[in-house]
Amino acid sequence: MIVCVLIPRFALLGALGGGRRPLEEKLALAPEPGGVQRIGEVSPAAEAVGVVAGMGIGEALGRCPELSLVPPDPEGVRALWSDVLDALERIGAEVESDRPGTAWFEAGGLRRIHGGDVLRATRRALRAGRFGSARIGAAPSRFASHAVALRSRTRRPIEPLEEKAVAAFLSGLPVGLLRTRPELAALPEALERLGIRTLGEYAELPAGAVAERFGHPGLLALDLARGRDTPLQPRRPIEPLVERIDLPEPSSGLQLERALGLLIARLLARPERRGRTLRALVLSGRFVEGGTWRSSATLRRASAEPERIELALRPRLAELPAPVESLALGAEGFGPPAHEQPRLIESEDPAAARRVRLAEAVRQARSAAGEDAALRVLEVDPGSRVPERRAVLAPYPVERGPA
Repeated sequence: MIVCVLIPRFALLGALGGGRRPLEEKLALAPEPGGVQRIGEVSPAAEAVGVVAGMGIGEALGRCPELSLVPPDPEGVRALWSDVLDALERIGAEVESDRPGTAWFEAGGLRRIHGGDVLRATRRALRAGRFGSARIGAAPSRFASHAVALRSRTRRPIEPLEEKAVAAFLSGLPVGLLRTRPELAALPEALERLGIRTLGEYAELPAGAVAERFGHPGLLALDLARGRDTPLQPRRPIEPLVERIDLPEPSSGLQLERALGLLIARLLARPERRGRTLRALVLSGRFVEGGTWRSSATLRRASAEPERIELALRPRLAELPAPVESLALGAEGFGPPAHEQPRLIESEDPAAARRVRLAEAVRQARSAAGEDAALRVLEVDPGSRVPERRAVLAPYPVERGPA
């Protein structure tokens, strides 16, 4: 049984510092500085007068002149969501989460720990962490549990969806529910143009026709509509390694470059680094007028050299849209120990050198975009008449190379 924990409007809650009372007002999350000028999540009071997420600022203010825009706070949202995941992991759950506000975990291994009532233990852990507004759903698949959570209420008993009832439950839901999976965001619009309105209508289509028309995304959506889903991929908790500096006055330009150099030196001096090189870094800042900014950078080659790290991060400072009152630098990915050295004599075989460079590129891509960022195509049955049987995707093998 898969349990889904859903906290609606989490980005807005994080920007408000986790408070509930302000949601009674007409609020909307302002666009990120320099981004598309469309509002983010909105409060229930604003939604009641016709303001919805993704609406242009002009149209939103035209519908609701008293609408208040809340500066986005990606750093606050990330910290608050990390507290939620920590609360779930304290009850023994291995949590998967691809975005703040939604998490899944397998309940089977927790039944004996919590006397068979995993859902009550989940709700108790969330309330202890001041996240009592979460919606919880349970079903045999991740997609079905998310659908259950969307229709659950925070104060009512939770009824798990049994496997024999999954197909009937999903059949009446709109195909727009497929947008909850990022890789299927564009599919519902195409299905609606073809007159397919519900998941039940889509589940009746033959797999061959779906594969020919929509390819792999269509087959994935077909599995979801029929109650099947991909296995969970629990997160690997990241060891926090962050340095922050408060600036004496709002700064930009050369002052920020000097602050960046100081942050790099402090980060490399932390004993928690344990001599490891740095692979993935996050630079963030807090604006004077409220809100935060965040930018990620993945080094082409893991390093502990201050000059190389500063060279990779300095262009990020130019992306700041406004002066900041504090600057922070965090490490999210590590490489091998810094004392590991390249070979003294390089191989003269160009194919071997190419494999080493390719392995380093694969490690960089996976550090930036996850373990599935680098895959290879393996031929299984090239002569098959069914396209999806001809080849499969498999993880790209990485050879050990110099650090």
